[in-house]
Amino acid sequence: MSARIIFAMSRTRTLVASLVILFGMTCTATGQWKKLDPGTDASFRGLDVVSEKVIWASGTGGTVIRSIDGGKSWSVFKVEGAEKLDFRDIEAFSERTAYVLSIGNGKDSRIYKTVDGGESWKLQFENTDKNAFFDSLAFWDEKHGTAQSDPVNGRYVIYATTDGETWSKLPSEKMPAAKEGEAAFAASGTCIVTHGNQGLLLITGGMDARVLYSADRGETWRSSDTPLIKGEGATGIFGIAVLGKRGVIVGGDYTKPAMNSSNIAYSLDGGKTWSSKREINSFGYRSGVTFVDEDTLVIVGSGGSDISTDFGNTWNRIDDGNWNAVDSKGRNAVFAVGPAGAVGKYSFPAAK
Repeated sequence: MSARIIFAMSRTRTLVASLVILFGMTCTATGQWKKLDPGTDASFRGLDVVSEKVIWASGTGGTVIRSIDGGKSWSVFKVEGAEKLDFRDIEAFSERTAYVLSIGNGKDSRIYKTVDGGESWKLQFENTDKNAFFDSLAFWDEKHGTAQSDPVNGRYVIYATTDGETWSKLPSEKMPAAKEGEAAFAASGTCIVTHGNQGLLLITGGMDARVLYSADRGETWRSSDTPLIKGEGATGIFGIAVLGKRGVIVGGDYTKPAMNSSNIAYSLDGGKTWSSKREINSFGYRSGVTFVDEDTLVIVGSGGSDISTDFGNTWNRIDDGNWNAVDSKGRNAVFAVGPAGAVGKYSFPAAK
């Protein structure tokens, strides 16, 4: 199953009925999510926390939301001409500048950019290959970034911009061939992520679960196997985060959200190699992961969210809610998004 199937499944998936909300918060001893009201019931998978004040998210119905006061209030934008599109990834740089990517076959895969805080959007890229299906964006800085598609003719498709305006296809001859039945999941806006000044990492799923790594902005690549579950259409890696030499990938089996083995792995060399710390974890399928600091991780998925303060040696459950993506800029800026307009801000427990 590729991003195409996640796309179809997400359109019918509703908010998990067991989500418990008390006075707008889901509470645990490890902290809590404060439920925020973005003013829309769009389902979100794109999320970028720019700072403690500036947060952007994107989702179904051509919807983009933005807060410039730390989530207290939100602006809702409908991108003109994209009302039927699903924005699965957003990359932002300030309260004014952001790029958003829609998924879908052929021309449904597009990239728009705003430089006026979402009031207007310019269509920068429209896919013309009927076999391509774009999944996510990643940027090193405001002008240098990439966009990634599922494989076409046995190779993943990478486009790049070097001026923040125009996009061109990178050569694929030096990229490892995609395996039969292997693709990427547009689940949390992190199919592809940047690392440092030159690094680029692409995660895969389906019949394999690999991390493809480039040290030269996508010119050449190497492949790394991972211990995450693979071999079925709904299995593989769904989210990745890298901070310095440390990296984390999460996933599992989308159709078996409670299955709690082979769904997380760690790297100590910036994503070049991956290993598990244990076979069985306390959580099931997870689609998103973020570093709060070098030791603190938050992971989210359709069956709940969890936190570790020791780089994954131990985990504590935050809630059993339904989340798709998570991002942070430190302890005061940890946000998650999900279906049916779900937006949450995490609060750490008060120091004793």
